[in-house]
Amino acid sequence: MKNRIVFGPIPSRRVGKSLGINNIPPKICSYSCIYCQIGETYLLSKERKEFYKIEEIQTQVLKKISELRKRKEEINFLSFVSDGEPTLDINLGKEIELLKEIKIPIAVFTNSSLINLKDVQEDLLKANWISIKIDTVDEKIWKKINRPHPDLNLKEILEGILEFSDKYKGSLNTETMLVEGINTNKEQIEETADFISKIKREKVYISVPTRPPAVKTIKIPKKEIIKTAYDIFLKKNLNPELLTGFSEHGFPKISNVQEEILNITSVHPLKEEDVQKILKKANKDWSLVENLIKEGEIRMVKFRKNKFFLRNLKKEIKNG
Repeated sequence: MKNRIVFGPIPSRRVGKSLGINNIPPKICSYSCIYCQIGETYLLSKERKEFYKIEEIQTQVLKKISELRKRKEEINFLSFVSDGEPTLDINLGKEIELLKEIKIPIAVFTNSSLINLKDVQEDLLKANWISIKIDTVDEKIWKKINRPHPDLNLKEILEGILEFSDKYKGSLNTETMLVEGINTNKEQIEETADFISKIKREKVYISVPTRPPAVKTIKIPKKEIIKTAYDIFLKKNLNPELLTGFSEHGFPKISNVQEEILNITSVHPLKEEDVQKILKKANKDWSLVENLIKEGEIRMVKFRKNKFFLRNLKKEIKNG
């Protein structure tokens, strides 16, 4: 299997122009969230181990940054956002230390599932910006929406979040994904907001599924429910921000279009209009996408009247 470690930069609603680092092979995760835009988890794990050599990640990042700087492309963050949970990578802390020498801020998007572990906390303390997932504080709902590894414990995770927030000196941000009929009861939202209010955080995000979810039957909350959640968070002085749309930042010009489309769609499903923009900037036509679909490398999925293109991870895992 070809290592798809570096992708982008892609437009991020949270950190601007983000060069992605995919430090986990498809699709190894501690959760199998029903709304995951990458799809079902194929290997549910809570074991930290090495997936890629530290030097390999460093080399690929440096190479990509060199290419981008020659084209005078701006990068706001190097972001660990992967096919699975990035803190499963036992080398995460060492990788952050090496990459910080580049003088570009480091972001980590984590589902928080391992944050009660001391070594995970030590690794995350080295990052400049962190997003932690808090969809619920109710164990039954947690198991339904996040579908965690059976050995994980929600109480320990929540205690770990509070402990970490006391130590962390960077920008700590929370994100709560709302799924209709799962965690959208007013009392449930109140409990989640009460817990988040105890965290030393910078930004509090409320999001809804905007890309094709792992479980096709899940529903996006109605506008009234989203407003209710926003108002509850606001009354708790959480200063929430809604993530219910797509980033306004554009995709840069890409040199190797086919490779980059494959790399991005492994982690970040692309809307049809975004693919068209990428092709146009590279002077390529739609036949490139048609060939990738024909070869089984990517697939098209419709969601909320939009067409999205995703990497066919099943084929990649099978061939790996």
